[in-house]
Amino acid sequence: MPTPEQTRIHATRQDGVLLLGLNHPPLNTLDHALRQQLHDALHAAALDASVQAIVLHGAGGNFSAGADIREFDQPRQPPWAGDVALLISASAKPVVAALQGVALGGGLELALAAHARVGTADARLGLPEVKLGLVPGGGGTQRLPRLIGAEAALPLMLEGRNVDGNAALALGLLDEVCDGPVLLDAAVRKARALREGAMARPDRIDDAGRQAGLAAVAAQRQRLAAKPHALPAQRLLLDCVAAALEQPLEAGLRFEREAFLQCVASPEHRGLAHAFFAERLAGKSPAGAARPRPVQKVGVVGGGTMGAGIAVAMLDAGLDVVLIERDAASLQAGQDRIGGVYQRQLDAGRLDAAARARRLARLSAATDYAALAEADLVVEAVFEEMEVKARVYAELDRVCRPGAILATNTSYLDIDQLARRISRPQDVIGLHFFSPANVMKLLEIVVPGQVADDVVATGFALARRLGKVPVRAGVCDGFIGNRILYVYREAANFMMEDGASPYQIDQALERFGYAMGPFRTADLTGGDIGWATRKRKAATRPPEARYVRVADRLCERGWFGQKTGRGYYRYPERGQRGQHDPEVLALIDDERAARGIAARPFSDEEIVRRYMAALVNEAAKVLEDGIALRPADIDAALVNGYGFPRWRGGPMKYADDAGLPAILADLESYAKEDPGFWAPSELLRRLAREGSTFGKLNRQP
Repeated sequence: MPTPEQTRIHATRQDGVLLLGLNHPPLNTLDHALRQQLHDALHAAALDASVQAIVLHGAGGNFSAGADIREFDQPRQPPWAGDVALLISASAKPVVAALQGVALGGGLELALAAHARVGTADARLGLPEVKLGLVPGGGGTQRLPRLIGAEAALPLMLEGRNVDGNAALALGLLDEVCDGPVLLDAAVRKARALREGAMARPDRIDDAGRQAGLAAVAAQRQRLAAKPHALPAQRLLLDCVAAALEQPLEAGLRFEREAFLQCVASPEHRGLAHAFFAERLAGKSPAGAARPRPVQKVGVVGGGTMGAGIAVAMLDAGLDVVLIERDAASLQAGQDRIGGVYQRQLDAGRLDAAARARRLARLSAATDYAALAEADLVVEAVFEEMEVKARVYAELDRVCRPGAILATNTSYLDIDQLARRISRPQDVIGLHFFSPANVMKLLEIVVPGQVADDVVATGFALARRLGKVPVRAGVCDGFIGNRILYVYREAANFMMEDGASPYQIDQALERFGYAMGPFRTADLTGGDIGWATRKRKAATRPPEARYVRVADRLCERGWFGQKTGRGYYRYPERGQRGQHDPEVLALIDDERAARGIAARPFSDEEIVRRYMAALVNEAAKVLEDGIALRPADIDAALVNGYGFPRWRGGPMKYADDAGLPAILADLESYAKEDPGFWAPSELLRRLAREGSTFGKLNRQP
């Protein structure tokens, strides 16, 4: 008999209607105890003559977020979620699901098995299993197409999207939408109505629906075939939906179960699950029990592309924003950029006019820093030059109230130095957003030496409010991500100068899983940005260090990438994918000749191995130096900010999978060519020697 603390199901009654509340806060995940207790409660209800109908609901404001994925690596214990769903669908007494908060994954699969569903307008319904490299395993691939049609069901499952209550009603996923306070009353009324009438069970699909569904499956198969890295789960999901269209429900459920178990054993699932847990680990504030400071009014200094994106992210999170620029023309341009973001969202149907108006109503703008006098937090996003930022900070120190947090969006500069130049270093922190700041998920929270713990806690709380993945970083040139990026980009440059074309390197790494290779990415971000960084570092560059001048030569010609129509690639038309450029190849040949380098061939495998060896080695040095607290933080940063393929889990997970001795052997081999660049990190040497892994470091206190 479970103790009150272990009770996962709360049962109450309303005149013959049994209300079963899922009670595993905060998200009512379907762990083994909940599944078992719900199974037992449903079985008992079937035998209880006083129970005429059943309502399933969730305690604490949520229905259920689905499976507890911590159980996936453990021996599975029945009953499965699918067993419970079968008990629901087979019930001779009507079962109604009352949905609020989240109804995702296995939670929605329980609701799909019910005879009706009512929900609130702000409920979130979806089957996001594909994001973990899985197919739904509790009947979702079979019941959703039967309920709303395969054409509507496929995008939801293939993309892992969720929909709100009103959209679910329009799809036929909900039978009724109501306000939260009356949700249970509405569900009870629905259950009684079903008791009096016939209970619909969409177990079959008519011929027209079958043909339309099969055509939709075929179209999705063609789309996936064109992708270089479609997940096995996506292909198996299409097979499951085809089974729903062509087979009886029982056979389809068996097919789905086999597909689910196949996905659980896949490396893609292990990588995606690792990335999920890495983000959760990285998101824990290192400030211990410190309470965050309240933040509602935010200042943004600088209305360029980055500043405008930061302002939009803040506005989207319900914060009040004051935009500061140096003159009226710059201020108007910044406001126009913010308005343009919302106009594009409006044109694309991602935002309605009323929501746009509400966001912009919380935006004010000024050229006088005095407008920041009441701000709780200010983010400067001005030109990446220490003296420019120091002048901004002097103004913020003068006008901002005591206790206001002064954040910098610098990508490289020494935040300790910036903090020491004002009277309140305890209030200074780095909030390194990634462009576009309202879209990219990563937020590096850079912790200088004198910062107060509650300021760090505020950074992590703000990241959660903005929907970002926060990662704590120490102060060094480039912090975590850009420091590592600089090194593996250098490895790509060396291979280019030694004989591989930028196009072959991009292709090899895109086949590895990157959405864009390093040279295509450089064209997207703008070559002038990297050029400015290289010029800044020129005085401190060791004279013996190898330096590839190709990127500088492109910039000297004004070829900065997409924005100028030329970079490593040609861009004849705006928005067009880059084309190979013979003039760039000739320029590279000239640089080789000037350096006395004879070009040699590289295989795609060698390109990937060198690139990843450089990345993993510098990441290990970042750990050694304490810039990152743990390998999971590096994985979270590289996946969410630098395009590392999520399904591989992150570079540290990749290294563990490849084997640290193999990575070390590659580095020692490459070090014969360039001992300074390829010198293996001591941490990597130690872990390889001990037969350990980066993953084990994540588990250390």
